[in-house]
Amino acid sequence: MKALLFILITSIMVSGVAIAQGDETMKLTSPVFDHNQTIPAKYTCQGEDINPTLLIEGIPPNTRSLSLIVDDPDAPGKTWVHWIVFNIPVTSEIKEKSIPGKQGWNDFGRLNYGGPCPPSGTHRYFHKVYALDTMLNLKESIKKPELEKAMQGHILDKAELIGLYKKE
Repeated sequence: MKALLFILITSIMVSGVAIAQGDETMKLTSPVFDHNQTIPAKYTCQGEDINPTLLIEGIPPNTRSLSLIVDDPDAPGKTWVHWIVFNIPVTSEIKEKSIPGKQGWNDFGRLNYGGPCPPSGTHRYFHKVYALDTMLNLKESIKKPELEKAMQGHILDKAELIGLYKKE
């Protein structure tokens, strides 16, 4: 039993190290904001509150679907979920003001994109795209933990883009 536990823990640690060392080949960018730069107000609660265009490069060839999670770890009390989309057909572009796949619940209590709307200060908004080796057998209206659990063992690669926002 101890040997099995050691192997399991070692496997998890090794796979975590590979990701931490930058073995990711996918890249996520946006034509409307750069990494660690300000998200334009148009895409926030102070504007049109629509999703920005996202560009995905280096998608692995065996990818069957993409998933996207947008969240804010700087929100008071917990990481605030702004958008969950899964079973996105393989594409190099998620268009502005689009619904590219099935959506899950965000922390605004909606099944859509909820733009940055920090109560105070500058917050970071993590846009995380995952290349999966399968379509997920999930119904629309799931929550982030359900999506993360369903993706386990199916992630071929991932990429991240961080945008910043402060209310004016």
